[in-house]
Amino acid sequence: MLQLHFREMGQGAPLVILHGLFGTLDNWQTLARRWAEAGHRVIVVDLRNHGRSPHAPEHTYALMSQDVLGLFNQLQLGPDTTLMGHSMGGKVAMRFALDYPQQLGKLVVVDIAPRFSDMRHQDEIVAGLNAVPLAALENRQQADEALAQYIRQVDVRQFLLKNLYRRDDNSFAWRPNLAVLTAEMEDIGAEISAEQPFLKPTLFIRGGKSDYVTTEDKLYGIPTLFPNSQVETVVDAGHWVHAEKPEEVFGLVKAFIEQ
Repeated sequence: MLQLHFREMGQGAPLVILHGLFGTLDNWQTLARRWAEAGHRVIVVDLRNHGRSPHAPEHTYALMSQDVLGLFNQLQLGPDTTLMGHSMGGKVAMRFALDYPQQLGKLVVVDIAPRFSDMRHQDEIVAGLNAVPLAALENRQQADEALAQYIRQVDVRQFLLKNLYRRDDNSFAWRPNLAVLTAEMEDIGAEISAEQPFLKPTLFIRGGKSDYVTTEDKLYGIPTLFPNSQVETVVDAGHWVHAEKPEEVFGLVKAFIEQ
């Protein structure tokens, strides 16, 4: 169980937010601030091997669920808490809800289903990150140029480059534990399963242009584990629903946690 880095804002019923693969708590800062201003105690978290949280040699959902339990205990979060996660963070949130249902009041999962996720679509990103010559870098532009050999989309490169920082000696480094995440990629795609379903209110938000939550997931996979769930589709949004359509995500989550 690792002690996770987090940031807290606002007062009221708690909302804990978990980012996705290669993300950090900063990805949710703008929306977190809005939910805090709307009357909630919002806690944004860096998961293990990401952001400013500790690195570790293993990266499984069981262990990440335990990390989150440690955070809940540290902050004395009670059963009025809503836990929300996007993508990999959504799988952590599902695992936590199934492992420790008494700790939560509600669950929100953003654009991920409990089934196994084929992670081969991450191959170019992993290859690009590993190809950046950190020791020889003089500026961020050179890192972007190295990434561009593997990743054409400018917005994806910008998202990834938020993980690049300068050490005290002025050399560049990645915040994610790239070696472990590369080695554990199959575990990151792992299915979430349980003998007992999570019976409390659950909201799944999916992007209309994304294939991470399919019609089959909506009809069978999700209701099996989360029978008290609803699936809302944000039209014209891809996998990064919250970045592409923040207004819609803000409204959906606010209405759900306040009902």
